[in-house]
Amino acid sequence: MKDQTITFAAICQVAYLVQQISRHGLSLAEQENHDLEVLLQSIIETSPENTLAVYGGQLVNIKRGLQLLIDHLGDNSSKKNKVKDPEFTRYLISLINLERRLIKQPKQLTQLGERIEASKRQLEHYSIASETLVSSFASIYSDIISPLGARIQVTGEPSILKQTINQHKIRALLLAGIRAAVLWRQVGGKRRTVLFSRAKLVNTAKQLLNTI
Repeated sequence: MKDQTITFAAICQVAYLVQQISRHGLSLAEQENHDLEVLLQSIIETSPENTLAVYGGQLVNIKRGLQLLIDHLGDNSSKKNKVKDPEFTRYLISLINLERRLIKQPKQLTQLGERIEASKRQLEHYSIASETLVSSFASIYSDIISPLGARIQVTGEPSILKQTINQHKIRALLLAGIRAAVLWRQVGGKRRTVLFSRAKLVNTAKQLLNTI
């Protein structure tokens, strides 16, 4: 359950940052830029020692995702003004559904691995959040994930979404979301987990937050 909570929190963190970029563009706070780098780094962590190692080995790197998980899946009956965000939910469901399509396509999975390895080599010359790497991750998403169907419709400010750098960052983040969804499945996460074990997920997220 700990690993499932970590990976689901990462998916939540992706959904949040997609929303922030689509609404506000490049004007991210320092912490949000850090969270973005953590998620981009997760794409190339293909042989981790454990689940948390994918996210730098520190829970603080997915702190925002853990809090989002609690807010979104927790019982908000005591918070009358707290309304669940349907757009956020749509991103979560879409990422999990897209990953399910991906695992049924061995050819695309092989291509994905090869393209990610090629991106790793670029790290010798560029930082993980550089336009070069972000563009590379975005093209991987466009070439391999998007054709699987059921495209994720990102909503936000039209003027912001028209900018190429924002499009690339959003697609790179969605690739990180697919990475998190792959991990979520590998550690036993299923769609019914969210339906029937949400209390366990929330409680585990609270416990993990308390250790940060």
